[in-house]
Amino acid sequence: MDPSCTSESIYNLIPSDLKEPPQPPRYTSVFRASVKNDMKKSKTAMKTMGPAKVDVPSPKEFLKKHSKEKTLPPKKKFNRDTPKKPPVPLRTDHPVMGIQSGKNFINTNAADVIMGVAKKPKPVYVDKRTGDKHDLETSGLLPKYINKKDYGITPEYICKRNEDVKRAQEEYDNYIQENLKKAAMKRLSDEEREAVLQGLKKNWEEVHKEFQSLSVFIDSIPKKIRKQKLEEEMKQLEHDISVIEKHKIIYIANK
Repeated sequence: MDPSCTSESIYNLIPSDLKEPPQPPRYTSVFRASVKNDMKKSKTAMKTMGPAKVDVPSPKEFLKKHSKEKTLPPKKKFNRDTPKKPPVPLRTDHPVMGIQSGKNFINTNAADVIMGVAKKPKPVYVDKRTGDKHDLETSGLLPKYINKKDYGITPEYICKRNEDVKRAQEEYDNYIQENLKKAAMKRLSDEEREAVLQGLKKNWEEVHKEFQSLSVFIDSIPKKIRKQKLEEEMKQLEHDISVIEKHKIIYIANK
């Protein structure tokens, strides 16, 4: 039998006056008011869309006739005493003709060419088979700079700067020497520095040889401690060697 046709159903067991549980209040940030104020400060009214309300024109200010026509400048009084231009020649006037010059232009031009200085051709160079010509002076092929009087001479400002640097270095060295004397510091000579460097390298070789002789498998705590100790000694020796090799001048305190 179909259960929907019967008077009793599982849906009848649900009470009809069932109410939905009340929803919790919506979260509101405590900074909501401050954020709104900041947004209002950053916004500018009428920035892109124009004013919100446009003033309506007054009915008395309607468009009047000829109100937009251009006004002409004021009239000026015509003065007839201004000087006039020369009159146009008459139709019966004829120009003066038949005037001849006794100058011999052929001989004059020939004398100017003979007595004048010959024009030197512009120096050019050709770099292609087709005969392309280029200016020689701006090409860099002419030895112009090596023929100058001051070519190869150190400029005066560089010499002055070198002297200032040398003087400053001497003053600094003197200052260091005075401070070293006051602090009783001793400078290592080149032989002593080389001996210390060779001794450090020899110690590093001994420690490295001892490190190489360790077992492959480090399976105990004493072996790990010994390996770490050797690594620290090698690292310290490498640091000392690099410091001595980098600095040529070394000072030590007298004991």
